[in-house]
Amino acid sequence: MKEILTTFFFLIAVIDPIGSVPVYLEATKKFDKFHKRKIALRAATIAFLILLFFIVIGQLILEGMQISLQAFQISGGIILFLFALTMVFGDGKPEQEKNHITDYKHVTIFPIAIPSIASPGAIMAVVLMTDNHIFTIQQQFFTTLLVLGVIILTALILLIANHVQKAIGSYGITVISKIMGLILASYATQSILSGISAYFS
Repeated sequence: MKEILTTFFFLIAVIDPIGSVPVYLEATKKFDKFHKRKIALRAATIAFLILLFFIVIGQLILEGMQISLQAFQISGGIILFLFALTMVFGDGKPEQEKNHITDYKHVTIFPIAIPSIASPGAIMAVVLMTDNHIFTIQQQFFTTLLVLGVIILTALILLIANHVQKAIGSYGITVISKIMGLILASYATQSILSGISAYFS
């Protein structure tokens, strides 16, 4: 149970549902309530399908390229760590992704589904967390269910995004996003250390 909760909270950190609120509000500001809800549900669905694709196919791609587990742990950890640094020291996930919005007619996929929900960090994290060499099929299945749970939570938060924005405020959302970045950096560091330790053992 403890492991499930740890995985769930880590997925919340890497997907960062709260951090997607300002991006969603900015991207949908020209739509009515009905279309805003439609965009939120579609974006969450697309994001989950993208993450599911990498859960299923990511490992096969790596094995086809003959990348060792240790190399993937180290490289994946470095990428996650760099992504975490942008969350902690950069303008913050909300501001970065809001600046990417140029076409308000096609915001469901970009930037809401990608990279706001299914970010590069989230993609790398789910591949690391469902590695066939480390985790059993049952563990990978539970991780996939947890990913689905976090995506559903994200969709629910987006549906009440205006209330969340008013309750927490833009500054509060940025602070939460930076805290999520710290948690992600810790996981990334652990992945790097595990890869180095396994390589030299």
